[in-house]
Amino acid sequence: MSALGRGLASLIPQREPATTAPVEIPLARIRRNPYQPRQRVEQEALEQLAASIAEHGVIQPVLVTETFDGYQLVAGERRVRAAQMAGLERIPAVIRQLADHAQLELALVENIQRTDLDPMEEAHAFRQLIDEFGFTQEQLATRFGRARSTVANTLRLLETDPRVQAAVSDGTITEGHARALASMPTTHQAQLLDIVTSRELSVRQTEELVRRLRDGGQERPKQRPAQEADPDLERVEEDLRRSLGTKVSLTRSRRGGRIVIEYYSDEELGRLYERLIGGTA
Repeated sequence: MSALGRGLASLIPQREPATTAPVEIPLARIRRNPYQPRQRVEQEALEQLAASIAEHGVIQPVLVTETFDGYQLVAGERRVRAAQMAGLERIPAVIRQLADHAQLELALVENIQRTDLDPMEEAHAFRQLIDEFGFTQEQLATRFGRARSTVANTLRLLETDPRVQAAVSDGTITEGHARALASMPTTHQAQLLDIVTSRELSVRQTEELVRRLRDGGQERPKQRPAQEADPDLERVEEDLRRSLGTKVSLTRSRRGGRIVIEYYSDEELGRLYERLIGGTA
């Protein structure tokens, strides 16, 4: 029994050693992360965080890498901005030495796990990882717990009309709306966007509108595939992937079903373990 206990403990990473304990560093010496995927921060949310920090302090340290003249922020931009608004001069931070691609990846992972990025910010971050650091779509899917088709669809948002992209960013339409519009020529997307927003069409209604336009107004026979994917199951699967930050697969059977949660390192297993049992990572 004791051997089994030691085996499990070796799989579940323990707390970081003292050498990575947070230290207080001056806010004035922290430079913004040039690889930060978040492009906008809601002012109201920032003010609420600043009020909380003013009362309770910064609870979770930020992550920085040391430079020759100070520190460069890797993750925690909202906390840094809110701490500055709250009038703090110093902030708790964990210092690591990271390459550029690691800075972008960590910033992206943190924001995706917190569901802090809008779809366009995710799309730009994925594109940056591909263009600047040589990631493939398959590698992105594996690293961030997404289906490869999900990564491909997110990247397709960058090919839409700028007005469509802006509408996704500000929440006027969803990523599903944008994917439907993306199947139309770019020159027609802005006009279709106006129709979608003025009529408050759902994603399904938008898809039907696009289908009718592409078919020249002709109805197609409505055929249901023999084994069509369950949209409710796919939605639950995607929510779990976003929440856990890794690949999750759901399958149904006559007597219930099965959930498979994948991990790719002992460190990631430790993070999943703490999140699932309600601990603090």
